[in-house]
Amino acid sequence: MRTGEVTTAGRRTWTWLTWSRWLPWLPALLLVAAAVAPLVLYWLGNVDDQRLVDLDVYRTGGEAVLEGRSVYGFVTPAPQLLPFTYPPVAALLATPLAAMSWPAAQWAWTALIFLTLAVTVGLSFRALLTGTGTQGATPARPGGLGWAGGLERLRGMDRLWAPLLFAVLMIACTYLMPIRDQVRFGQVDILLVALCLADCVARRPVWPRGMLIGLATAVKLTPGVFLIYLLIAGFGPGARRERRDTFLIAALTAALLTLLPFVVIPADAADFWFRALLDPERLGANAATTNQSMRGMLIRLYLPDVLTSLLWVALVAVVAWYGFRHARRALLDGHPVAGVALVGLMAVLLSPVAWIHHLAWVVVVLGALAGDGRDPVRVRVAAGVWLYYVLPIPWWGVTIKAAEIPVLSPVLGKIVQNGFGLGALFLVWLLGVWLPRRRAAFQALR
Repeated sequence: MRTGEVTTAGRRTWTWLTWSRWLPWLPALLLVAAAVAPLVLYWLGNVDDQRLVDLDVYRTGGEAVLEGRSVYGFVTPAPQLLPFTYPPVAALLATPLAAMSWPAAQWAWTALIFLTLAVTVGLSFRALLTGTGTQGATPARPGGLGWAGGLERLRGMDRLWAPLLFAVLMIACTYLMPIRDQVRFGQVDILLVALCLADCVARRPVWPRGMLIGLATAVKLTPGVFLIYLLIAGFGPGARRERRDTFLIAALTAALLTLLPFVVIPADAADFWFRALLDPERLGANAATTNQSMRGMLIRLYLPDVLTSLLWVALVAVVAWYGFRHARRALLDGHPVAGVALVGLMAVLLSPVAWIHHLAWVVVVLGALAGDGRDPVRVRVAAGVWLYYVLPIPWWGVTIKAAEIPVLSPVLGKIVQNGFGLGALFLVWLLGVWLPRRRAAFQALR
């Protein structure tokens, strides 16, 4: 056989192997598209003044930059009347949205939401999708019996199994209430989740590790909790040089992107840092049900302002100490997804204002809880958490309060109204205490 014939045969074999590897993903993607289409079409078909209202804020901020108007001096048209609340670098990054037509921006942004959700799902559930834990695969029970054995048999069909499971996970995560609100409002949170998660758990990043966290922090301040995480993980006992480098790169990136607007749009940069940032009411009614931060829950108790502030500061100190300590331990024990999930919950709980859509970190929590899928108890707990955050529980609390049933409505209604924030506090314990104990117990059983 001549060399040319061998080359041609090899090329055909390679082409077939490539197609056979990627072809099973086509029906999986079609399944995802069919399942999420009702949600997308519903919100993108909403009336104009209710459609992707946060995206409208981003785009209008980009327009203000391009037209030389004040970024922090406008509000969107009635009835929303929403101001631009992000740091000035976010307005610079929003200029491509301003260059698009409004319909094109809606579809492009919605596509970006699902793309970054796919990245988040892929990284959060990597152990489940690949059949390996953070530190390698866990051997199956002898004989492949029970849940673990069934999972192993499915993994033997990985060309079909992995795309199908990914599609199921994508659909399940799409219908979490915090993710539904990403589509409803055109929010940026899932993009920030994907940036921070990728920076922490990507195995061979093509970017300097830490750069994406710095970018996310510069765009929306609350991811700055990851700077604390990198700081405490990168210094002290058990620290490694690469973690210190990651912290330094993240801090430098955030600083440079924060200073950049002082060169490009100096008046807006000064306006944000010395005026707009100090006005919490720009973010909306802090006592609203959608504010599920610890401060939001305290405000809804309607205690004296001084007492509310003192309680909040005390809770922030306690929860931060607890959450960051367990996040560092998770990282050092070789479970970075759990560490990221804990820090993401800190971004919600410690912030003065955290709307329901900020809880997009629940996707990472579910991935950490499910692990590689071999422990049925962990899978059932993850399923329970998923169901909890699918249901509109805080709004049930509003309904209970409105019923005005003596004793029941004021007490039960307020607890249920704070359901997602209280749930986030429970998840901190679940990830920090229960999950390590469950890992140890399951390993002992095997």
